[in-house]
Amino acid sequence: MKELPIDKGTRVQLHFALKFPDGEVIDSTFEKEPATLEIGDDNLPENFEAYIMGMTAGQRESYEVPPEKAFGQHNPNNLQTFKRHEFSADMVLEPGVMISFADARQSELPGVVSRVEGDEVEVDFNHPLAGRTLVFEVEIIDVEPARPTH
Repeated sequence: MKELPIDKGTRVQLHFALKFPDGEVIDSTFEKEPATLEIGDDNLPENFEAYIMGMTAGQRESYEVPPEKAFGQHNPNNLQTFKRHEFSADMVLEPGVMISFADARQSELPGVVSRVEGDEVEVDFNHPLAGRTLVFEVEIIDVEPARPTH
């Protein structure tokens, strides 16, 4: 059987790891069950899908992914300042604490407290990996045509 290359309309079983260039692991399936996804189903960000296009079962690669192909550059417009009284009184507010907000469409928007000064609380809504170069390591286990969805 011919090795099917990864393309739109394929189902892929793979192991992946996302690491910082210093080797610190952010996420990995290598010690767990492999991930299965269909190309184009948004399980893998489009930019990461682009790296594995054309790979076939058995291939293992490691890619260095610059911020603009990963989670974007850090955007200063995504820092917002709130007043302390806008949060519940018993909420712990200190740098590094993650808080969930609801955006205008009521979907969850995570923010991380970046600064607390007097009555001001600054919250960073950038993706925690924004501005970081990442290493995307991937091993393709199996590639098959995606089942038609009827």
